[in-house]
Amino acid sequence: STYLIPLHCCTTIRCVCVELLNRYNYLRCQNYILISHSQRRLETMTDTSIIDTIGKTPLVRVSRVLTAEAKANDARILIKLEMQNPGGSIKDRIAKAMLEDAERRGTLKPGMTVVEYTSGNTGIGIAMICAAKGYKCIIVMPQLPPFEERYIVCRMFGADVHLTAPARGMPGLKEYTEDLVSKGDDFFLVNQFYNEANPKVHYETTGPEIWEQSGENVDYFVTGVGTGGTATGVGKYLVEKNPECNVICVEPTESRVHVGAAHSPHSILGIGAGVPTHFLTELAPGKPYEEGSRGHVSEFLSATSSESIEWATKLANIEGIMVGPSSGATFKVAMDVAARPEAKGKTIVVIAASHGIRYTAHPLWKETKEEAKAALPQPPNMSKEEGLLFWDSSKA
Repeated sequence: STYLIPLHCCTTIRCVCVELLNRYNYLRCQNYILISHSQRRLETMTDTSIIDTIGKTPLVRVSRVLTAEAKANDARILIKLEMQNPGGSIKDRIAKAMLEDAERRGTLKPGMTVVEYTSGNTGIGIAMICAAKGYKCIIVMPQLPPFEERYIVCRMFGADVHLTAPARGMPGLKEYTEDLVSKGDDFFLVNQFYNEANPKVHYETTGPEIWEQSGENVDYFVTGVGTGGTATGVGKYLVEKNPECNVICVEPTESRVHVGAAHSPHSILGIGAGVPTHFLTELAPGKPYEEGSRGHVSEFLSATSSESIEWATKLANIEGIMVGPSSGATFKVAMDVAARPEAKGKTIVVIAASHGIRYTAHPLWKETKEEAKAALPQPPNMSKEEGLLFWDSSKA
C-alpha cells in the first residue's frame, strides 16, 4: 500500500514522516512524500557490517546561509551530506567499490597487502574497509602538517602509513607507490585515479540517490575535482536523466589545471592535485584544457583557499553543517551559480565530501584552536579562590 503525506503539516506528523523515511523506500514529489510499505523490509543488526552502511546519505536543503542574491533568485540549494558515510567522507564509496571489484576479478586475494597513494580521505576509506575485511594496508601520503588527522585515523584502522617528500607532490606519491608495489606479487595497488570502479560506483549509487532524493529535479550539480570520479559518474547519470542539467567542476583558484592554468600551492585538501585527472581528460580525449565544457561537464569554476575556509565556517555557524575546506569551495561556487539570472527558481545540488572535524590541523580551525589553547591552559588553574567562572568565549 502507498500513502501521500503532506509536508506542510503539524510537527508531530512531520516527525513521523522523518521516521518513515528512515524505514521505507520513498519518492519526494514537490510537497508530498510517497511511501511504499512493501518495497523494503527493516534490516536487523545482524544483516549488515560497517561496509554495508556506506551510501544512502542524506540530501538536505539549506536556506539561512544563502547569499542575498541566491535568496532573491529563489534558488533551491540541496547539500548531499557525504560525511555521513562511516569513514567520514564520499571516498568510502569508491574504496568499497574498488576493493570489492578487485576481489570479484581475483586481483585482490586473502593475504595480499592493499596499497594506495592519496591526499587522505580515500586512504581512510581503504584503511577502514581493509580492517573490516582483514587485509594488510599501506597508505602513502605527503609529509605535511594538515595531514595529521589522516595519519592518526589510518593508523587507528591498523594501516601502515608511508610519508613522502611534499615538494615532489602527486608525481612523487605515484612514483614511490608504484616502485613499492613492483617489489612483490603480494601487493594490490588500488589506483583510484585510474580505477574504473571509481566513477562506476557514483553512476550506480550516488547519482541515483541524488535524483530520487531531489524529487527528480536537478538543474545544476556542483562537485569538487579530486580524482574526477564523482563528476564523471554522477554527472553522467544526472545528464542522462535531465539533458539540461549543468555539471560544474570546482578547482582551487590557485590550481585550475583543467582550464590550462598553472598549478600553485593551495590549502584545499582533497581537490586540486595539480595535474589533469584521467577521468575528466577521457570525457574529451585530445581536447585542450581550456575554459568551457568538457564532455558532459558544463564548466570548470573555482574558489580560493581563503574562500573555502570562509564558506565552510559559515555552513557550520549558520546551518549546523560541519564540512571540510573542499565543501566550502563547492558551496561558494554554488552561491556564485545561484546568483545568475538563469538560475532563478532552479535546483542546485552540492556535494559535501567530508566532515570538518577531520581538519583540526588545517587553517580552517586555526583561530578556534588558538582560542581553545588560551581557554584551556596547561596545567589547569586549580585555584578555589578566584571565583567560579574562568572563561567566557563571548568575551575572548
